[in-house]
Amino acid sequence: MINTKLPIFLASQSPRRKKLLEQINLKFKVVVVNTAERIKKGEMPVDTCKRIALEKIEAAKNIIPNGLIITADTIVVIDNKILGKPKNKKDAFRILKMLSGRTHQVYTGFSLFNSETGKTITGFERTIVKFRDLEEDEILNYIESGSPMDKAGAYGIQDDYGAVFVEKITGCYYNVVGLPLAKIYKNLLRII
Repeated sequence: MINTKLPIFLASQSPRRKKLLEQINLKFKVVVVNTAERIKKGEMPVDTCKRIALEKIEAAKNIIPNGLIITADTIVVIDNKILGKPKNKKDAFRILKMLSGRTHQVYTGFSLFNSETGKTITGFERTIVKFRDLEEDEILNYIESGSPMDKAGAYGIQDDYGAVFVEKITGCYYNVVGLPLAKIYKNLLRII
């Protein structure tokens, strides 16, 4: 269990991350931070997700004077190309068609900051995901549900139809949902 007198903040709008932290019985408040989440040309995926998580920490420090802050950024990578959240339905179709029948990687960078000690811990997790071959009708129906629009890689593995697209994963399941829970927990113990 995480025991600290410091208030804990999740600087993320993701309902999936919120649910995951509640799953481990963590008491926290959600705060919204706005960062650009820019992808830099030539930057390695692991560096991108860690950098963005750190940028979110810096933004959160401006609105949280005292506490323990948790941030994260999840990206999907195929053919060494980072796939963000889809821009529109057409983009969601393109992304899902690209993932169909293939293997991709999901990276989540995370950052933890303790305002009392000034200590920051940043890390990442990588999970390999294999999609089965998808029918165009399946993709179109999924897009019409609206579910892919707020997710990196245009799918969710956890609680919607996107789960049946995944044939196999190697690595942390929770990382694909949006937060590598075991690594977050171990690092929270280190930073409090």
